Amino acid sequence: MKRKGERTISDTVLIQKVLDGHDHAFRLLVEKYRNDVFRTVFAILRDQKEAEDAAQEVFIKIYMSLSQYENQGFKTWMTRIAVNHAIDMKRKQARRREEVFEEFETLGTTEDSLEREILQKEQKQLVRKRLNELPENYRDVIFGFYIAEKSYQQMAEEQNVQVKTIETKLYRARNWIKKNWKEDDFS
Repeated sequence: MKRKGERTISDTVLIQKVLDGHDHAFRLLVEKYRNDVFRTVFAILRDQKEAEDAAQEVFIKIYMSLSQYENQGFKTWMTRIAVNHAIDMKRKQARRREEVFEEFETLGTTEDSLEREILQKEQKQLVRKRLNELPENYRDVIFGFYIAEKSYQQMAEEQNVQVKTIETKLYRARNWIKKNWKEDDFS
């Protein structure tokens, strides 16, 4: 029968041997705790293959982090690493599923979106061409207000004029557009 504290002493000795370069001591730790680690990650991942892979990765993490272990209870420390790793894997799986779902969603609409994109590009080119047909004093305010989304105040400061002047130019530009352009020109 094992006495209380015997496991801690044994683990401490094995850990020190690993830190001294005796890899066989780490194999003994793996043998001792592999079922505990597997059960821990399986409880989170709920998949045998994933849990087996995760358990191996956990032991690699433990080996790499062993120098940071501070004798605070090896099994607890190891379990915390296993839980965190399994949770990270679960999150990655969820993200992968979301990405696959998003790709699947866009597959069906690729042709539609490509067609829409081409039409929008043609529309923008047509609008630019038509904007160039505007008288220059109207072009600046139409472009500034509708394309660059500037306020009356911003445009007035840039052109060094009163806000009322910008309002008047915009009003006249809209009237010119109504008079000279037809909606059919843009379709």
